Amino acid sequence: MKQLKNINRRKALSSIIKGGLGATAVIGNFGSVTATTQTEERIGKKSVSKKPMLMKVGSQQGGTGRKNLEYLARHGVFNFDGGAPKTINGVGWDLNDSLKKREACEKYGISLDAYHLPLTSVGIERISMPNIMLGKSPERDREIEMLQQMIWVAHKTGVKILNYNTTIHVILRTGNTLDPTRGNASYKTWNYEEAIKQNKPNTIAGEVSIDEVYERITYLLDRLIPVAEEYNIKLANHIADPPVPVGFRGITRWNSPDVFKGIKRFAKLYDSPSHGFNLCLGSVAEGLKNPKTEILPIIKWVGERQQIFNIHLRNIKGGWNNFMEVYPDNGDLNYAEIIKSLRDVAYDGIVMPDHTPSHNDPASTLQGQAFAFGYIKALIQALGGES
Repeated sequence: MKQLKNINRRKALSSIIKGGLGATAVIGNFGSVTATTQTEERIGKKSVSKKPMLMKVGSQQGGTGRKNLEYLARHGVFNFDGGAPKTINGVGWDLNDSLKKREACEKYGISLDAYHLPLTSVGIERISMPNIMLGKSPERDREIEMLQQMIWVAHKTGVKILNYNTTIHVILRTGNTLDPTRGNASYKTWNYEEAIKQNKPNTIAGEVSIDEVYERITYLLDRLIPVAEEYNIKLANHIADPPVPVGFRGITRWNSPDVFKGIKRFAKLYDSPSHGFNLCLGSVAEGLKNPKTEILPIIKWVGERQQIFNIHLRNIKGGWNNFMEVYPDNGDLNYAEIIKSLRDVAYDGIVMPDHTPSHNDPASTLQGQAFAFGYIKALIQALGGES
């Protein structure tokens, strides 16, 4: 398995890649990152340690049009994953469009913090760059060159985080569950036994073992991490959603069947400030038997390694092989304990709600997001005052 094991190899790969980017790869200036330390408050004669609350609520949905940006600003959401700029065929992202997105956000005081690379969770048949996770050369090499250009565009735009997926399956669900006690809200549901009954065929990838999945991941990251390091960009991998048993429809996912073991294996692939996670806590919880308690050690382990670059936060009822996605206040995860855990590892990024329940109303998505924004913001404010 290929891995970046020393600085000489990273420099060699970086030199090759920079040459390939050509004259457009102009290096800009980045501000320094200042480490924060614990503050202290004196109560009476006792000194009590108070950990600062550094995280912010954010969003990943809706784009950079005026209507969505005004919606975010009204709800006090000033940190944003802007999706992606326009793509120029055979080249990569359109820098001018990317700069326009940043300018649009700035008009409302919103910080454009992240983009999504076109390695998504829509499934290998629909993804715009399928050959990377199919392990198909030389086609994947051209796709990787475009991703290298996208890293440069993010750098020129001031975007510091690029989210991506290394999956072959789509997001897996088996149906929806109505909850009459919450106004007939609809919860997306996954049940492994029901999935087996559906007897769906393998994907176009055929059978792929977990070691083959990791070989394809390292082939990709061996070529992306040097560029990301050069431009001070963080590459944030999303947890495969959901973790599933070995060989489901021919695929063993990189974080399956033991989600914590998978996270550790992925985290240790590279010792690099550019290598980490878009840590979707809902997806992590889906692979646990007791999400409420088992998720906290995972946050602590990844957070102490400073590999949490983004947080997606949603709640579920259930866990491994059988769950449904619910509202922040009626699932098995304790959001307050999660926010405390993130605070305690000095997480300073954005916490984004996702996969909120739906209902029969044209504004269903916006209503679910608004509820989640307020819920998370209130916890951040309340717990930020704790000693």
